[in-house]
Amino acid sequence: MTTRVGILGCGYVGLELVRQLVEKYEVIGVRRSSEGCSAIEAAGGTAVQTDITDPDDLEGIPDIDWLVFAASSGGRGADAAKRIYVDGLRTVIEAFGARDSPPEQLVYTSSTGVYGDHDGGWVDEKTGLSPTTEKTRVLAEAERVACEVAPEHGIDGSIVRFAGLYGPDRYRLERYLRGPVTEGYLNMIHRDDAAGTVKFALESASEDVLLAVDDEPVDKWEFADWLADECGVERPPKRTKAERLEADGLSDAARRRIVTSKRCSNNRLRELGYEFNYPTYREGYRAAIEAYRE
Repeated sequence: MTTRVGILGCGYVGLELVRQLVEKYEVIGVRRSSEGCSAIEAAGGTAVQTDITDPDDLEGIPDIDWLVFAASSGGRGADAAKRIYVDGLRTVIEAFGARDSPPEQLVYTSSTGVYGDHDGGWVDEKTGLSPTTEKTRVLAEAERVACEVAPEHGIDGSIVRFAGLYGPDRYRLERYLRGPVTEGYLNMIHRDDAAGTVKFALESASEDVLLAVDDEPVDKWEFADWLADECGVERPPKRTKAERLEADGLSDAARRRIVTSKRCSNNRLRELGYEFNYPTYREGYRAAIEAYRE
């Protein structure tokens, strides 16, 4: 019998995950909008249009063997994030856990933002969480729900923490080429490898937490200069964190993001045998650079 995978919140990474899974598994993608459902079908999956925060709506989703919770709060504030990531995740777990055939496992997609500030030091799966904003505190609480509440309902819960996502439609070339670029580290992962890490987590089912980040955290100034050189344009202006913090109108959350610094390690993912399509930004940005130069 073919394993059925359900991807709840089948957006930027979820659609790529559909494409990577459909040859081997039955894949069901869930979105709220008809446009989102059309994208799921175009990727090769079966689409279900529903609100994952509504337990009655969830009844329209068939039984699932492997469940991926990759919903987005749409860039809104902490209250919206809590409604999706914490309350919505709990609703999903309780609804599917009450079925006669609950999922075997759940993968919740989180963010490296839960680590907080480490003054440029290295973090990995064993590093304690120290979120510094309301939204990252919500993400940390959602991780607790995935790892503690899911097992109470007979579902193995695990987490994949994404570094900064980039890829088709999200290269943000102009942002770095135009500048000014504030100092700090970039921890990144290409969309295809973010989806690949989730697929790897589902198929291996061996880790409670996996950090999805590429081989090389990079200094933002170094990255911007490399990008400019590759694109054949002048290197962008730079500014220090102190200069950035002098700007008027910065929210407390924005200030915390500016001063937060860390380097994320993918040693565990590499040790387990995952092979990256784009090991660093150099490979990952090649298509965007070539398109820009053309």
